[in-house]
Amino acid sequence: MEFKGYTYGFDGRHGMYRKEEAAKSREMLFQTGSNWMCLAFSVIQETAHSTKIDFSFGRSVTDRDLMAAIEHAHENNVKVCLKPMVNCRDGVWRAYINFADSDFEGRDPYWDAWFQNYGDFMKYYAELAEETGCEMLCIGCEMCGTERKENHWRRLIAEIRQVYSGKLIYNTNHGHEDDVKWFDAVDYIGTSAYFPVAKAGGASSAEMQKAWTKVREEMYRVYQKWQKKIVFIEIGCRSANGCATMPWDFQHRNLPHDEDEQANFFDSCLSVFAKEEWFGGMFWWDWSTYIYDDKETATKDNGFNIHLKKAEDVLKEWYARL
Repeated sequence: MEFKGYTYGFDGRHGMYRKEEAAKSREMLFQTGSNWMCLAFSVIQETAHSTKIDFSFGRSVTDRDLMAAIEHAHENNVKVCLKPMVNCRDGVWRAYINFADSDFEGRDPYWDAWFQNYGDFMKYYAELAEETGCEMLCIGCEMCGTERKENHWRRLIAEIRQVYSGKLIYNTNHGHEDDVKWFDAVDYIGTSAYFPVAKAGGASSAEMQKAWTKVREEMYRVYQKWQKKIVFIEIGCRSANGCATMPWDFQHRNLPHDEDEQANFFDSCLSVFAKEEWFGGMFWWDWSTYIYDDKETATKDNGFNIHLKKAEDVLKEWYARL
């Protein structure tokens, strides 16, 4: 499996990546046996219907922050996928970024304006990825509302390749793999693999494997269509009972702590996919910029983090033998 990965730093803000606490957190991530780190960070547009994308000084991570995290990974022989992301200030999911289509005198004004700004944003970080030696660049994350704009995406990808020589991946959302008609233009097919693999809380690894087997059949069909490896560039499950039924969930805070369900989610997915030659691997979601380092905190944490939880032991065992 090419990508034994983990996502890091999505909660990071200005200056955080360069702090001692962040370096300590990354060291613990590297100890999982991950050979890739997806460095995810976000900037903001006002709403899902805004065409302007803002860098907010004092909030957004800076180039110096990114360079410090990238250098740290490379010093530890960990490759980096740089993942610039856009979020909406009003809290609307980025998948709903969308505009009316137009053909006014051969122009599509709202889409043209948005792609101009998004392209400037993405090419800026493509240049930084090139200069810092990042081995892969994620050119978009769950931008489902934009995916039908095939010509815009193809033009943007061609422009990115003018400034970045590494591998490109696009991150659609699970269930939307067939909506992207331009996967031939990138090097890997990425998806947020938050597939529900349980019908109730407390499911075993064996029960989840049955669900993952059906997902595997569908992902293999996508691979056959494009002849490009499938990568679960986002995948994870919180350590809370019932989360394998809704792995994307981060809102339900009253669910009981359940490390077994999270561990079974990890084990079941790796059991089904790890040895498939057409499967590129995964980047688990996500490892906090600053992470706790005591068992008491771990037993109270119902988030996606796996540090000092049963899922961490599962992942280390799998990554060690792959």
